[in-house]
Amino acid sequence: MPFAVIQLNFDPYLRIGGQGVRWETLALAAVILLALLVTAVAAGREPTPSADGRYLRRDDLLFIALGIVPGAVLGGRLTYVLFHLDYYLANPALIADPSSGGLALTGAVVLGTLTGMYVARLLEAPIGRWLDFAAAALLIGLGLGKLAEALGGSGQGVVASVSWATAYMGPGPWGVLGPELPAHPAQVYEALGDALVLANLLVLGRFGPFLIGDGRRFVAALGGWAIVRFVVAFFWRDAPVAGPLRAEQLLDLGLFLIGAILLVVLARRPATIAETTLSSSSSAVASGTTGSPGPREDGP
Repeated sequence: MPFAVIQLNFDPYLRIGGQGVRWETLALAAVILLALLVTAVAAGREPTPSADGRYLRRDDLLFIALGIVPGAVLGGRLTYVLFHLDYYLANPALIADPSSGGLALTGAVVLGTLTGMYVARLLEAPIGRWLDFAAAALLIGLGLGKLAEALGGSGQGVVASVSWATAYMGPGPWGVLGPELPAHPAQVYEALGDALVLANLLVLGRFGPFLIGDGRRFVAALGGWAIVRFVVAFFWRDAPVAGPLRAEQLLDLGLFLIGAILLVVLARRPATIAETTLSSSSSAVASGTTGSPGPREDGP
């Protein structure tokens, strides 16, 4: 049997007195907070109003974030049930049981985005610009969230004999079956892939088409993330459902294609005067050739 070069031997719980909480849970909470802070800081630096004269408001962000939660939970659960449909058809009472199974990340991201957009629409907030400012935060949250999984053993890939394989030798319980078996650290692979997508997004974000504020950056981030998931899923323990492809990979392909279509549609859509002004102003701010904006009548 191959032995992992990287053997992790620690208690996955922070224990205080007779109580304990998983390090993975604490790390995920910190990641969510960081993603919200990144979006809030970016929105606060936005120098120009939207087409209707409104600035990005941080209090809008709070309501949008709250609107994301039910969509993320519902989307994640429904997608997980679809991935394991045979089991839940045989046990329909367990579909709504949170102790049975879990949430699928892709479904959570997609439906959470849609419910967040719905709340933004109710608030009459500039949806496209909110999405663009959330793009970097999305990738940061998803990437660091995957690293957080490594603190609990979740997301381990297939058994492997590579020199960087990881195994969990501590007392546990761990979030994977056979934690002591050397395996591909698939959660780390995905985090590295998300970091690469983020780096490319930061470069693209300095070019005109991605400065308009119509959601193009967010769509590009989502498509890049789908590609990363598609590649990394080859190292997952899930069984293939269509040739060599897992169910997650079929979903990722669909998400990527939808993103590509949206980018084409947005590229062909005539830019409004307000969008052209926003693009020019953002370019000037990025190059440092403009001064501070005037007073905000509708600031955060």
